[in-house]
Amino acid sequence: MLIEKRKGHRLMNQINVVPYIDVMLVLLVIFMVTAPLINPGQVELPSIGKTSAPPVAPLEVSLDKNGNLSLRDRDKGSAERKVTRDELLAAIREKQKRNADQPVVIAADKDVIYKEVLEVMDMLQQNNVQKVGLLARPRN
Repeated sequence: MLIEKRKGHRLMNQINVVPYIDVMLVLLVIFMVTAPLINPGQVELPSIGKTSAPPVAPLEVSLDKNGNLSLRDRDKGSAERKVTRDELLAAIREKQKRNADQPVVIAADKDVIYKEVLEVMDMLQQNNVQKVGLLARPRN
């Protein structure tokens, strides 16, 4: 077996980049000429109308470390009053008659067992309170 050597045909391991540079320079010139002619787009932001009713102030249910419940109606600006679970449910039902989406926040003492907070949340959710939140004091 004879292996013939081809003379004059060498493999090229280089790429000629001169044509690519020419194309890039032409594109650069085109973009430089057309860029000042393009107007920046105007963004039309949506507008909102004023709501007919102001947001409802939440009812605040406080739970102390002894498991006692207190209720404060922020809408009326009243002071906290101690209530039983039945009185709490009656007050919430009465507020829900006026506003079905009445929010309720739970403020619990830091020494309260978490299970008691969950029981109050469960009781509220069973009585169709859709918006239940937890009130916390921010760290200084």
